[in-house]
Amino acid sequence: MLAAFAGGGLAALLGACGVGEETGGGDRRGGTLRAGAPPPPTAVDPVTMYDGTAIAIVQLVAEYLIWLDKDFKLVPRLAESWQSADGGKRWTFKLRPGVTFSDGTPLDAQTVKASFDRLLDPASKSAALSAFDTVLKAGGVSAPDAGTVEFALQRPFGDFPYLVSAGNYNALILKPDYAGDFTKHAIGTGPFVLTGYNASTGASFTRNEKYWDAGKPYLDGVELKFYADDQADLLALQGGDIDVQILSRAALAQPLAGTGAVDVDTVKGTGVTVLTLRTDKPPFDRKEVRQAVAYALGRPAILQSIGSGVGDLGNDHLLAPLFPAAPTDLAQRAQDKAKVAALLQGAELRFTLTFEPPDKDYAVTVQNQLKQAGITVELDQRSSKDFYGGDQAKDTPWLFTQANLVGWAGRAVPSQLVIPMVKSGGVWNGSKYANPELDAAADAYDTATTDAARKAAAATVAKILHEDVPVIIAYWSGTVRAYQGKKFKGVQAHPAQYVDFSSVTRA
Repeated sequence: MLAAFAGGGLAALLGACGVGEETGGGDRRGGTLRAGAPPPPTAVDPVTMYDGTAIAIVQLVAEYLIWLDKDFKLVPRLAESWQSADGGKRWTFKLRPGVTFSDGTPLDAQTVKASFDRLLDPASKSAALSAFDTVLKAGGVSAPDAGTVEFALQRPFGDFPYLVSAGNYNALILKPDYAGDFTKHAIGTGPFVLTGYNASTGASFTRNEKYWDAGKPYLDGVELKFYADDQADLLALQGGDIDVQILSRAALAQPLAGTGAVDVDTVKGTGVTVLTLRTDKPPFDRKEVRQAVAYALGRPAILQSIGSGVGDLGNDHLLAPLFPAAPTDLAQRAQDKAKVAALLQGAELRFTLTFEPPDKDYAVTVQNQLKQAGITVELDQRSSKDFYGGDQAKDTPWLFTQANLVGWAGRAVPSQLVIPMVKSGGVWNGSKYANPELDAAADAYDTATTDAARKAAAATVAKILHEDVPVIIAYWSGTVRAYQGKKFKGVQAHPAQYVDFSSVTRA
């Protein structure tokens, strides 16, 4: 009886609640949340976008089959359930019934299929193509009935649900006739409707009265204002002109935590700046030399000075603590100058570290710490254009220098770091590392069909990388979100700085 009532009378009752009335938790409904963000440098197009502001705008309006929460857990959204078959090579998703787009069009499996067909079409220039590479290709999606979507993969992939979740931020479900004009015809199944957009000043949203999650969103709307720089955005928050930041910088926002001026929510993340060592040429063709560099670093100091104290210590492997399969029993590598001396056996170590301007402070910190351990580092700063320029197959600095620092955006699954970065022949393997045992363990991780098997394979990957040290991970970046906690509740940070304001209420 309660289930039937929730589907009809209760939904109508909740939808009729007005400004100032309470949610089930006692918080107040209604009001407009004012958010600040930099102007999007790219088109606000769900298919091609890759900047944080564009992603936030689209996520207020459109949705994924699965949401990725702040703990990297998969949360059903447009898909109610999913299961694998054929050893993880075929996946079936059951859609949530009764969902409609904001224009009243029902959601069905053919619509979901059309969305992924669009993302998998090279002509669309989809930003999701790299995430699906070697896993899912065009023609691999089918709709056996209106409520079921099937994915036939190129190879077994146990973490596939993450690739159709918010973890793959372009994997939003759009109508089949979407034509790339999102800011003019923004139709989605999400909690808000885009009612106005100006590329210079901002965007406005109202609550979607047809939203499938009865009673949500609690807000009446969202107003997004664009600010030219991070400092102006933060000043607007402190001055009360906005209520929340979309893209808070930890270095600016974290010092405000606990001061009473604003509230700052903090979460772990999978973003990382990697110190890559070229393993196919001296001096880093010897494992002991690479280990010496790793033992010369004071990771807590780097996390504090470069990461603003937000994040986790790295342990020279690519299984971030936030990943569910991350090992917990591998001893944390710590600074040990005696160990450095023993590994180098009296030999002088000198090398050049190449980097782009955003990583200058990190490079200088590495140089100073290694100097204290008797290692000389010469700094080679390149412009970002030069650092990533050249022939990507033979001479681009970020892949072919002796040692370099490369910033990697957060990934939803470890394979999106392991396969391109350290697997033999990986497309972004700047260390030129090749180890058949690592390759086999990475394959075992992808094909694992149980959590236990996945964790066992992940432990092997981590142990090999920790021992061989083709890449050094000093810390994993966390993320923060600053907001006016005295005005609104339910604002959360997210590892990828995603937004979900459907549960935000007035305080």
